[in-house]
Amino acid sequence: INGDIKHEFGTISEQEWRETLRLIDFLIEKGRKVILIKGTHDKILGPIADKRGVEIRDSLKVNGIFITHGDKIPATLEFSDSRTVIIAHDHSAISFKAGARHELYKCFLKGKWKDKKLIVMPSFCLVTEGTDILKEKLLSPFLKQANLKEFDVFVVADKVYEFGKVRGLGK
Repeated sequence: INGDIKHEFGTISEQEWRETLRLIDFLIEKGRKVILIKGTHDKILGPIADKRGVEIRDSLKVNGIFITHGDKIPATLEFSDSRTVIIAHDHSAISFKAGARHELYKCFLKGKWKDKKLIVMPSFCLVTEGTDILKEKLLSPFLKQANLKEFDVFVVADKVYEFGKVRGLGK
């Protein structure tokens, strides 16, 4: 799970205890190994992970894919040797306006950061929409350094909707 499994910064709310443990239990029951990548909202994550014996890491490399929350650019050999990076920090979303109606959709982004393929994940939380990449200030140093206009946008709903490049949206 790529960071921000929690919402509260300073404590673990009763709701977070309940819902996070339910999610971890569900994944474990499905035979999945659960590794929590620490996000910016996950300052106090240890007690939850300890309760289920789940590992917490700053990043993870699997088959040449480097997974990190995206709030900082790692300075590790594992990172520099990776061809693909997956981040989540901004929790990408995109807005569309039709008349008075304004809709915000969570989206995946796929593009380049330096010589690497960069994939940006939306928020997993049903309550949080995320950062409107067309209108809001981006937080991740990856996205600040990338040519965001050349990223492909994918909205996932009942199926995957490909919206093309960011440069062609929001007009």
